[in-house]
Amino acid sequence: MTLERGEYQSELLHQAADKHLADLKQVWPEWQTLSSQQLENLHKVLGLSDFVAEQLQRHPEWIIEFFNSDFNKPERQHFAQQIADLMQHVSSEDQAKAVLRQFRNQQMVRLAWRDFIGLAPLENSLLDLSVLAESLIIAARDWLYHDMCQSLGTPTDKQGNPQPMMIIGMGKLGGRELNFSSDIDLIFTFPEHGETVGGRRTLDNQQFFIRMGQRLVNLLGQVTTDGFVFRVDMRLRPYGESGPLVVSYSALEDYYQEQGREWERYAMVKARALGPWNSHSDQLHDLLRPFIYRRYIDFSAIDSLRRMKQLIAQEVRRRQLTDNIKLGAGGIREVEFVVQSFQLIRGGREPELRRQSIYEAIDALYQLHQLDYFAADELRQSYSLLRRVENLLQAIDDKQTQTLPTDGLDWHRLCYATNTANEAELRTEIEAAMSKIHRHFRDAVGGEENCDATYDCWTVQLWCTPQLSDAKLMLKDHGIEDDALAESLFHWKDSIARRSIGPRGRETLDKLMPKLLEEIGLSTAPADAFNPVSGVLDQILTRTTYLELLYENPGARQQLISLCSASPWIAAELARFPMLLDELIDPAQLYNTTSLDDYASELRQYLLRIPADDMEQLMEGMRQFKLSQQLKIAAADVTGVLPVMQVSDHLTFLAEALIEQVVHYAWLQLTARHGTPEGIDVGDMSFAVVGYGKLGGIELGYGSDLDLVFLHNAPTGMTNGDKPIEVGLFYAKLAQRIQHLFSTRTVSGILYEVDLRLRPSGASGLLVSSIDSFAEYQEQEAWTWEHQALVRARFIHGDSALAERFADIRTAVLSKAREPKALADDVHQMRLKMREHLLKVPPDMFDLKQSLGGIADIEFIAQFLVLAYAQQYHELCVWSDNVRIFEVAADLELIPVMCAQTLTQIYCHLRDESHHLTLAGKAAHLPLVEVQQQAAQVVEIYGDILGLEK
Repeated sequence: MTLERGEYQSELLHQAADKHLADLKQVWPEWQTLSSQQLENLHKVLGLSDFVAEQLQRHPEWIIEFFNSDFNKPERQHFAQQIADLMQHVSSEDQAKAVLRQFRNQQMVRLAWRDFIGLAPLENSLLDLSVLAESLIIAARDWLYHDMCQSLGTPTDKQGNPQPMMIIGMGKLGGRELNFSSDIDLIFTFPEHGETVGGRRTLDNQQFFIRMGQRLVNLLGQVTTDGFVFRVDMRLRPYGESGPLVVSYSALEDYYQEQGREWERYAMVKARALGPWNSHSDQLHDLLRPFIYRRYIDFSAIDSLRRMKQLIAQEVRRRQLTDNIKLGAGGIREVEFVVQSFQLIRGGREPELRRQSIYEAIDALYQLHQLDYFAADELRQSYSLLRRVENLLQAIDDKQTQTLPTDGLDWHRLCYATNTANEAELRTEIEAAMSKIHRHFRDAVGGEENCDATYDCWTVQLWCTPQLSDAKLMLKDHGIEDDALAESLFHWKDSIARRSIGPRGRETLDKLMPKLLEEIGLSTAPADAFNPVSGVLDQILTRTTYLELLYENPGARQQLISLCSASPWIAAELARFPMLLDELIDPAQLYNTTSLDDYASELRQYLLRIPADDMEQLMEGMRQFKLSQQLKIAAADVTGVLPVMQVSDHLTFLAEALIEQVVHYAWLQLTARHGTPEGIDVGDMSFAVVGYGKLGGIELGYGSDLDLVFLHNAPTGMTNGDKPIEVGLFYAKLAQRIQHLFSTRTVSGILYEVDLRLRPSGASGLLVSSIDSFAEYQEQEAWTWEHQALVRARFIHGDSALAERFADIRTAVLSKAREPKALADDVHQMRLKMREHLLKVPPDMFDLKQSLGGIADIEFIAQFLVLAYAQQYHELCVWSDNVRIFEVAADLELIPVMCAQTLTQIYCHLRDESHHLTLAGKAAHLPLVEVQQQAAQVVEIYGDILGLEK
């Protein structure tokens, strides 16, 4: 083997090679047996890859083996048998980890060596990496299956046939185009339910395979002294991280038929059953095909693909990615998008398009005349260059990166391996390739870009004129009788003149402002529109990408003006979190609020873009999701698309989705350290979150905090992890972790303020109560006001057994016999105390919540009705929201129908006013005269129902 490559004259490469060779000689005296040619070749490779150098220092015996092999001859057909033979002699999991990792590292060194020297085409390298990964995954799976069957028995269907674990490879692994240092996206499944046979006790198939899946992820992904086999990502499975690790074929089919999302169709294009092909593989692909490929030409996919296209652009802006050849404009992701968009639209009618490989799919598109020769060739050649550079980048140090180097040494390595003269030449080639890809990407589903070079409009002069008097005359000439606009504009121009914006930012601002001023001039109150919009611009002046976003997107400018004019709260949110400007690009999507049932799945999809082990970014991702969804709700609110009841529903369901995800992450973090409490079922937490107050009553507002109570029903004992702790302490730590995830301030602020003071014994009580302790406290120690709070309590998230037990306890407590007069006195005294402490408005103003006849009085009426009559009528215990409590009370003839309707109408009106005042950036106060009549009606009904003396 000889190095037939370009020049190797870089001093940096020589220095790196000299250091690594010197280190190798220290541990490997046999280097002296190498020929001068072999030593020269070894020296060069050591300079090109730190990963190769590190591995050869640990395993110098590989060197002779490599020199004696033919690097041009593919060995991938032997991978599966080689690793299977090695695993035959493995008797423990630790030994299995060592064998898998050492085989992986040896083969990866061989492939990296071959790639840097250029002895194999790119497609061969990607295929070799994919076959190696598949062989390792299947060898690990088969060893584990055999090991577990010996101890637990063999999983079988109802006819007694053994059931295998099937593994679906997603992404580049599925397409046999794996990166050198890529995560592997997997989905685990099995054909049929049944039980194990031959073990000490029977085990449900799903439980067997979940245990096996957990061990398999650990076997492949745990970092040992030999490193890892592959980082395993399981988040593409049904229901994401909150779903079971392994599901049956039937559950898989039901999920994709009933709940599969467009992004999951997109991901499934590359899905492939791993391992030797068999009837189960056929059955699995037949099951998935109808979900991925429609029987007709599916132009309905274009809208969802357009949204995905926007997500890619948003991702680049939000993460401020530069020099990223995967996610940047014209990067690898865009090639995948172009090809897979054709596949999704036409794959149902054209079986030839159902290819997991990008290369094969491009060829099929050309054969079917969906791409002309030049487009197909440009995509293939440009994609190949980027994938080659990506592979080399990752092979330098076995790190998952797609960002071009920032240091000279790594550029020299890339230039040598690609046979390019220097960094400038290679950069030019990469930029040319990305430019071609981005052109095809823009054309894939439309979305022409505004490319005005100049803008001929009177507002150009308005923006540039140095004289305030001239600006006022100019505005009058164009029918805008608003001196305040000119004064606000000049005041703002003066304030930003002293800001350091940079030449590119200043140029973009000078192009943007004439367009923005023209559109502001069309609004009914231009000065009132300009002030909040300029407040947003203040925050993005040094972030040129957002100025460019507004310049290039007329729809985004118009939405900015209309929403800022309608709501100072929205303007303030946009100013605090400029990333929300991305949401303004597509008005159809902005006002298309997420369905109530979809918040959880949308959140899981949103978080899939973040590495599973990057908790800081996951916390930031949850906050960004909340902010963007809250903006959509507010936009629909201020424009009248959503009535007040639905606004609260959306804000509440959004919070519930985030609570579920926070609990999930807190559980993962804690169990990784301490294990799970002994005695609870696999997949259960024996933990519950109960919502009180506005969350419990499905009445959250924009700034509401979350009143939460945590419960558990785990048996006493210890956890089963490496660092076991007592169960009560475990759940206390879980509550603290949940609080931390909610309240930690990231770039996008906190997630929610969380109030835990409604738990048993308040601030002095345990953070998490056992369900039995909770029941005992509510029955024997709780005050009347705590039972009032329980009326508004609702099970939010947790195990079904706890949900049922909580419902029973709540019903039993609310249904206790109470003496009506004493109850009325307790309720009224609490109301007076609240008013004394919380009512802070002048006599001529009305606090929507605390004033006499306000929201709190209406809530107290509902709570009194439940506590007074639930012993006779358990129906009153069903609902936690006031409106439906009044409906039930009217149906039971406890209050007149007209009385219930009056309370409901006034309650909704006051809440509606509260929402709008929040959006207007004002306190929840109105002049008393505006609500005096309605407040008097509430006071009268309150007195009648509680039996107060008039």
